[in-house]
Amino acid sequence: MFKRLTKELFSKINEYTSTVLQRDPAARSKIEVFLCYPGVHAILLYRLSHCLWEKKFFTLARLISAFGRFLTGVDIHPGARIGKNLFIDHATGVVIGETAEIGDDVTLYHGVTLGGTSAHQGKRHPTLGDRVIVGTGATLLGPIMIGNDARIGSNAVVLKDVPDSATAVGVPAQVVRCRDKKAEKCFEAYAAEKTDPMLKAVEELKAQIKAIEKQINPAKEMTDTVKKAPKAKKRVDSPAKKR
Repeated sequence: MFKRLTKELFSKINEYTSTVLQRDPAARSKIEVFLCYPGVHAILLYRLSHCLWEKKFFTLARLISAFGRFLTGVDIHPGARIGKNLFIDHATGVVIGETAEIGDDVTLYHGVTLGGTSAHQGKRHPTLGDRVIVGTGATLLGPIMIGNDARIGSNAVVLKDVPDSATAVGVPAQVVRCRDKKAEKCFEAYAAEKTDPMLKAVEELKAQIKAIEKQINPAKEMTDTVKKAPKAKKRVDSPAKKR
């Protein structure tokens, strides 16, 4: 049993370090990642606490979770469900609630919160699909669903579901575009979105104004033509004719 657990532990460490090397250009070796990346330490401690949580050792699981928070700055509730290859970059300030669910190959940056909006037990935290990227300082609240390949911009506050392959930014977050799943599968650090929703809204307003001007111009030209037309002179009778 000890050999099996040791083998599984080294397998998980190899899996996490390989994930970090793929997504972080600053990482140089697996040894460096294992020793220096708090996100990796947080995930390994979460796996241990979650295993104890599943076996009903709730207090011990919470103690290990609290130690992990003290050591790494990452607060992951042992009841959360996390898939394979989660990468928490820079780690500090990340909070993952009890009923949160995270799919495979997800990337979270520092300051991300997966929080609940209800004081009642039951599902109250977000669910993230596969390959989701959540930027720095983003807050996802409530039992919402973030679709596969979705991107959440930095400092966004997400209160509603986000569809697959969509990018959401702002407070409250709005979907600014949906990507082509086949054409855009590349990794986007910090879920950086080049589309400015305010600029996009201004451009749409400009287009609407131009369309209205096109409708108004013909009527304006007709009015100007009528105004410029020579007016008929009124006939004035002479005093002699009046007599």
